[in-house]
Amino acid sequence: MKKLNENQYIRSIVLKRDSIPSFNTFPFHLPSIRTLDELSFHPNVTFFVGENGMGKSTLLEAIAVAIGFNPEGGSFNFNFSTYDSHSSLDKYLRLVKGIKKPKDGFFLRAETFYNVATNIEELDREPVPALRIIDSFGGTSLHQQSHGESFWATFTNRFRGNGIYILDEPEAALSPLRQLSMLARIHELVCRNSQFIIATHSPIVMSYPNAKIVELTEEGIKEVSLEETNHYSIMKQFFEDKNSLLHHLLNE
Repeated sequence: MKKLNENQYIRSIVLKRDSIPSFNTFPFHLPSIRTLDELSFHPNVTFFVGENGMGKSTLLEAIAVAIGFNPEGGSFNFNFSTYDSHSSLDKYLRLVKGIKKPKDGFFLRAETFYNVATNIEELDREPVPALRIIDSFGGTSLHQQSHGESFWATFTNRFRGNGIYILDEPEAALSPLRQLSMLARIHELVCRNSQFIIATHSPIVMSYPNAKIVELTEEGIKEVSLEETNHYSIMKQFFEDKNSLLHHLLNE
């Protein structure tokens, strides 16, 4: 495990509050944005957690775009646009970078991964490249695999290390077993000088040791432990007293 601040690519983000025209419009009205001043990241893994609608994906997307990624995902070289729906938040974020620049990077998001796969196929149909882009993803068309298989092929083949990786709900396509395997792969990449920022609902994914867990709530942003998250407590309650919980839910 790398020491704090060693090989850290993004140390923090600062919201340029004085430049924001109004805190009454999206996404600035969200409590997680409205109360934000500066948010620091762990040099290895930082998680964004919270209920739906709290702004996890919006904040993660803005960070990714500010770093230089395409809003719909991909590596630094992807510049396609299927539907321009990302917010302007990235324009109001200042990145506090580390000394070293990443040699690799990828923005992997569940909801637009299909568009990334399509763009890869379109580029590989062009006669110019000697090497197909898909070869760096395992060699098999991502559209010819299940959602989970294509996610996993990207994660295991395309992520090379020495990079910054932004993941938006990667568990959406992965079984619990694959989520556990994902932890092992994250650790391999962390040991190869990589930094992750991940938005997730999965207690399995957010259990990566010594990670920073940032919870987005109606009150704003706070750092919590795994055991303090609602995700963990609800799953713990479900498995410890499943029958009682189901009886309560189904007999209201």
